[in-house]
Amino acid sequence: MYNAEKQYDGSEKDIVFVRNCSDIDPCDDDPDVLRAELSCGHITGPQTLTDYCRVQLTDGKAELRCPMCSGQWSYTEVRKLAKLTTEEQQYFEETLANNATRKIVDIKNCPGCDWLIERSDLSNLSVQCTICSTKYKRTFEFCWQCLREWKGHQPRSDRCDNEGCSNKELDLLRDCANIILPDAGNIECPAVRACPTCGMLINHNTEQCKNIVCSRCTKEFCFVCLKLTPDCLESSDYYIHCSDGVAPRQTSFPFWKINQ
Repeated sequence: MYNAEKQYDGSEKDIVFVRNCSDIDPCDDDPDVLRAELSCGHITGPQTLTDYCRVQLTDGKAELRCPMCSGQWSYTEVRKLAKLTTEEQQYFEETLANNATRKIVDIKNCPGCDWLIERSDLSNLSVQCTICSTKYKRTFEFCWQCLREWKGHQPRSDRCDNEGCSNKELDLLRDCANIILPDAGNIECPAVRACPTCGMLINHNTEQCKNIVCSRCTKEFCFVCLKLTPDCLESSDYYIHCSDGVAPRQTSFPFWKINQ
């Protein structure tokens, strides 16, 4: 049996209570324990919801989503159904805000002092930390990609000379398999694309039309030619081949400009 630290007592308002097993944690199966129905329709207990959302926050997510259907949960819903304590609310709110900021601007923690650093030159992986430079009384630069002290000449946009330094996401774009979109004229294209607006990696489920909406920047684009949908539709349609054909595999990421 699953011994939850948090449980509903039935007095909580505006919650749909059920006694079904949790969809998220199969060990949460005590038939005598109340659980809640989420907005996406799946079932959970407050401790399971708290623990799972903490994992998402640790992974840098700026949105809280159901692992069963990818439906998005609002923070208000999670706060209520997870019975977040005052301390948990503060942690969730601060972490969500921090994760969202990291997605909008290019920010990482310096490996030397753990301070947040914003990269100003997006074409150079070598970044100087003024705090560490002052501390060590020498110029301290680290690699934005592998997060180790910089080795080799610079500027460089591909890698530093540290062993194993590589961009795993670019490797995925380069090496991913192809898929076929049967509802869009059996078009064949790479299975993974970077959103042409913000650079987020996206998969196509191969169902319905060739266009897809990015969950981060909300821009809709064609998975085949990589044009924004309005531009693609000027000479094509949702279910036919693109006039410019299939865009080649991407070798770099676009950097998100907020006013795009």
